[in-house]
Amino acid sequence: MTSVLPSVALVDDDDDLREATTQLLGLAGYRVLGFPGGVEAARAIGADFEGIVISDVRMPHMSGVELFRLLQERDRDLPVLLISGHADVQMAVDALKAGAWDFIEKPFAPDALLAAAHRATKARKLALENRALRRAAAGGAEQAFLGETPMIQRLRAMIPILSQSDIDLAIEGQTGTGKELFARCVHRASARSRHRFVTVDCAVIPPAIVEKEMFARGGIVASSHRGTLFLDNLDQASEELQRRLTQFAEKRAIALDTRDPEAIDTRIIASMAEGRRDQVSDALYHRIAGVPLRIPPLAERRADIRLLFAHFLNKAAERLDRPAPPIDDSIYHLDAREWPGNLRELENFAERYCLGLESHGPAAPASQQATLPERLDAFESAAILQALQETKGDMARTIELLGLPRKTFYYRAKRLGLDLRSMRAEITSDG
Repeated sequence: MTSVLPSVALVDDDDDLREATTQLLGLAGYRVLGFPGGVEAARAIGADFEGIVISDVRMPHMSGVELFRLLQERDRDLPVLLISGHADVQMAVDALKAGAWDFIEKPFAPDALLAAAHRATKARKLALENRALRRAAAGGAEQAFLGETPMIQRLRAMIPILSQSDIDLAIEGQTGTGKELFARCVHRASARSRHRFVTVDCAVIPPAIVEKEMFARGGIVASSHRGTLFLDNLDQASEELQRRLTQFAEKRAIALDTRDPEAIDTRIIASMAEGRRDQVSDALYHRIAGVPLRIPPLAERRADIRLLFAHFLNKAAERLDRPAPPIDDSIYHLDAREWPGNLRELENFAERYCLGLESHGPAAPASQQATLPERLDAFESAAILQALQETKGDMARTIELLGLPRKTFYYRAKRLGLDLRSMRAEITSDG
């Protein structure tokens, strides 16, 4: 994205001064592109120019201020530093108010110019990184598995391959890594996408209802006919449930004790916590693990964290109907942080960041901080979202978890402008 040396477009009609400034910047480690006037610079500098612009104000044909205004129309994030003589100071100040990065009055001290160029270059680098992240986050790659680390590239490449087959899958990974998300990706890309993706949380199925609700005619397993049966938390399934799943995985039929068993055409995809393979019987595991897979935790794909954060931040901003806040320089400590909750924890963090509840940069002046009511509303919105995510979109359990009367919950959600239906749909689709 950027060259080895940071770039500066230096615009000055004074050949001697332009040459001297070029030498100054070159010795400081900049790659300098010199232009004798604004017209020539305007032809060469596009919206994605990787560097900054330093321009004299008073020049024939096109002044530095006119050049700044033209470049600002192309790219509002492009830093333009103006060098002005005493007579042009007011003009430069007006440009500064309109968005110019800085102005330096002639005669200038070399250190002052280099310090301003350093600050502007740092800001430009950050702006371009943000832009690249947002483009990638909004791109066509499967959003669940954004990233360029080799393990994620392999998983992403496997989705279309696995979708062409009905072979069963056993997915292992830490909490929040996207095991169900991967299963849904495979389902959506397959011919079975026209039929149901049925999720069973094996951890909450008591032995007493295994026959009545799981394997009865018209029951849960039967509803996955011609679709996909996703067995979440298989490592927490009871012995009785594992026994019946073993039978079903082998026979692909229910009501086996009747004269007329019902054949069920379904693909089984199971998930289990990392390191808990021994909690699944060998008989069951070897029947469903046609392809064993492992989803890596964020700790093993740190190079992808910034991109994922940008993606989740865009999603949060869209859901909350507010502009996505800029990703400040200090937020890039994220790739060194531990994320035990993985994607789910990172997404929650991005939601709070969008709401202004997380700040890792310098504290904003008091005049720019949210009012107390605004901060309380942001906290309440984040609490509701977190509860919805913890209950996987179960509204009744969410209300119970928050400890609110039902009417109060819906009143507060409406007052906060939360679209509960959309939030719940997104949570259940993301897994």
